[in-house]
Amino acid sequence: MAWARDEGGAAVLELLVQPRASRTRAVGEHDGRLKIQLAAPPVDGAANAALVEFLAVALGVRRADVALLRGETGRRKTVRVAGITAAAAVAALAS
Repeated sequence: MAWARDEGGAAVLELLVQPRASRTRAVGEHDGRLKIQLAAPPVDGAANAALVEFLAVALGVRRADVALLRGETGRRKTVRVAGITAAAAVAALAS
């Protein structure tokens, strides 16, 4: 998948985030990125925290293993997930 790659022993994910959705879920690829809908609003970092929590649970890693590399204030985000491969991330999120 174009939105996931291996880099230095971790998976790097290119995401498009939609805050204030009816529920939190991965909805598929959009414009070369994985689109994730978040129920949390984009206020005071709530959406970023919800994204980290969602990815940690979905990928079976600790929240500390999920790091936001780019896009803290935007909808287009790049996230690094330690302890997992890109193939495993794709399998977990694209299903």
